[in-house]
Amino acid sequence: MLSSGVSCGQEPEARAAVALPGPPATAPHGDHAPRYGGVVFMHGDLHFEVVLRTTGRYRVYFSDASRAELPASAATEVVVTVTEGNKPPQVLTARIDEAGESWITEGTPAVDPLARARVAFVTEGGPYFIDIPFAGVAQ
Repeated sequence: MLSSGVSCGQEPEARAAVALPGPPATAPHGDHAPRYGGVVFMHGDLHFEVVLRTTGRYRVYFSDASRAELPASAATEVVVTVTEGNKPPQVLTARIDEAGESWITEGTPAVDPLARARVAFVTEGGPYFIDIPFAGVAQ
């Protein structure tokens, strides 16, 4: 199997075609396809999929550099802060779901098309956050 395409910010001239022995494997940072209907982001070698629902239900899943699923405990202190127009921000502290696979939280439905969600968490690398617009992301 030949590697092709640019991923994770690599410049085209920096990539090389590499034949991989054996069954197809996911090269580190070679897969950014969502698995739960959300959008995949990266923080270092950690991938995380954020699922925003306009119903007010939010989930965060974590995976490693090759997109192997990680338990939700790969991160701590997961908080989703939803901001809509002039309303006070909804600060939603997430909890690990019953299966231990994701972080989940619920708030009031987001109706403003300009709403944003700040997803924050802590990993071994320290605290991290990203701001995500609901437009084009939320379902």
